Amino acid sequence: MSFDSTVHAKAIEIAKLSYQMTAAAGSGHPTTAASLAHIVAILMYQHMRYEPANPSHPLSDRLVLSEGHACPIVYAACADLGVMIGKTKEQWRPMTREDAMSLRALNSVVDGHPNPCEGFPFFDAATGSLGQGLSIAAGLAAAARVNGIDKRIFCIIGDGESREGQIWEAVDFIKDHRLTAVCPIFNCNHLAQSEAVSAQQTPAVLTAKLQAAGYEVLVVDGHQPSAIQEALSTHAQRMHDPAANPVAIVAKTVKGWGSASQQGDGHHGKPAEGDALAKALAELDATAQQLGAMVDMAMKIGLMSAEKPRAKERSAVMSFSDALKQFGLESARQKGKLATRRAYGVALRALGLANPDVVALDADVKNSTFAEMFSKDPKLADRFFECRIAEQNMVSVAAGLSAGRMIPFASTFAKFFVRAYDQIEMAINSGANLKMVGSHAGISLAADGPSQMSLPDMAWFRAFSSMKGHNGHPGCYLLQPSDAVQAYALTLAMAEHDGPCYMRTLRPDVEFLYTDEDKFQLGGHEVLVEGRDLLIVASGYMVHEANKALEKLDAQGIDATLVDLYSLPFDEEAILDLANENNGMILTLEDNYGGGIGSAVADIAAADGGGFTVKQMCVTKIPKSAREPDEIMAYCGLGVDQIVQQAMSLLELSAT
Repeated sequence: MSFDSTVHAKAIEIAKLSYQMTAAAGSGHPTTAASLAHIVAILMYQHMRYEPANPSHPLSDRLVLSEGHACPIVYAACADLGVMIGKTKEQWRPMTREDAMSLRALNSVVDGHPNPCEGFPFFDAATGSLGQGLSIAAGLAAAARVNGIDKRIFCIIGDGESREGQIWEAVDFIKDHRLTAVCPIFNCNHLAQSEAVSAQQTPAVLTAKLQAAGYEVLVVDGHQPSAIQEALSTHAQRMHDPAANPVAIVAKTVKGWGSASQQGDGHHGKPAEGDALAKALAELDATAQQLGAMVDMAMKIGLMSAEKPRAKERSAVMSFSDALKQFGLESARQKGKLATRRAYGVALRALGLANPDVVALDADVKNSTFAEMFSKDPKLADRFFECRIAEQNMVSVAAGLSAGRMIPFASTFAKFFVRAYDQIEMAINSGANLKMVGSHAGISLAADGPSQMSLPDMAWFRAFSSMKGHNGHPGCYLLQPSDAVQAYALTLAMAEHDGPCYMRTLRPDVEFLYTDEDKFQLGGHEVLVEGRDLLIVASGYMVHEANKALEKLDAQGIDATLVDLYSLPFDEEAILDLANENNGMILTLEDNYGGGIGSAVADIAAADGGGFTVKQMCVTKIPKSAREPDEIMAYCGLGVDQIVQQAMSLLELSAT
């Protein structure tokens, strides 16, 4: 009984600290933490292969806490083990009990939910917005496979959280890609926040669902150490068997285990304080005595894999013209047009061939986003991950791949990224090096209608371009190339940047505006035409519409400047200087709902207070299908003649 009694002792010790630290914080989830006391004790003190002195070591096993509110139990174990904490390696130091007691304090690295960027490198991603952890675990396992690392990824999932559809997207993805290194552990403690979980989330039903998905399911008593250890050992054996199904563990646990006064409904998210805390701690001591809990054997953390990651060599990425030639697309030059979505596919393939850290994901539209150019290359196929119609899972898998030190490019229709806005925000919070490419952006899509058009995405992503991430860079660069050359160059720039980026690409072919000699950078813009009367600021498809409008304006004697504002954020001073050179008159053009580049330009003009006049043209009603882009542009008030009319009105000239 030495193993069981030792685990019981450790479980009670870290459960007690969970109660104490949440009481000190005045908030937190000690009863959920207590339900995981034995599972965490066995994982962190016995089963996982990792180094407390180097918690982010690339060869170490990983633990993803999908039910992030249970983090006090992991913090307690880390404090006992002296796991390193600190925002940078230079600041790392062993975690102490005093650190645990600083839970949720503003100046503490022990945040209210897991967040590696706040100084807790034991975790790989920010969690707590429920349902995302298993996808992150899948991404970590995918990265390990690409890098040739033998490691296991444990993911603890709450039973109430398992209602989230993303959990089952991840279950399917793991099965599809045979990511048997992932060990999902469902913590079935029966109680959710406001009441008991649904009958659909009971251990029996979860087991049936997992079995139907092709998993071997091990049902255990989550407070019986030997049973937990045996289940984890079974996973270790199965993961290397090419014929074996993925293994999942369903653990029956008690919320508030070890302390009767903390069990039952009504305790979720409520720390025990004062007399209630004293009673809970006393009950845990009594439980220890009843179980004969004592540390009567040494518990040793497992040894990490001795294998080294595969050696990688990077090479220079070929030029756009060379890529077109090598990939059989030279005819695009003669045609004089190429869709930016196809240019993205060209760039992604060229990047993959040059940089072994680049991986690609798509959501069943790779033949439309042109990510298939990557997937169909025999040299790159093992770095492509088809995610099917499951965009939330795709984004979180990409975040996991980033945590595994890959550079993930995730693509789908720009419209469908809307489904994953929560996952994108959590990835940004995690400091993920995530690259997102949304095709079929804006109303130039025309024929497919508004169900396929991305229209509010510019405003949403612009919010992240206006703040700073953990590394001091913009929270997310928002990019909208106007031609294929620019799309190619910006894809390469995204890969070199350490941080999130979102790029919109177009369905229709558009004329070439640039050459290989033109240079583009994140945060940049391009002055296409210089004038003195009016500054027109456009991006994407609207740059081409603005070019057409310039000809008609010139015929009216109006000399306008045209800026291709392909990046948010941008050089604000440079744009205002251009506006000043054009009498302070600014017209912005975008084929999406408001809140995008027009609002960004208006904001800087207002902040400057220099007497600028800004007119924003954007989509102001719900679009519909149209057979040609010109038709839908005119229907939405963005046709060439309407642009000319607005420019004339802005300059208080009569349209003659």
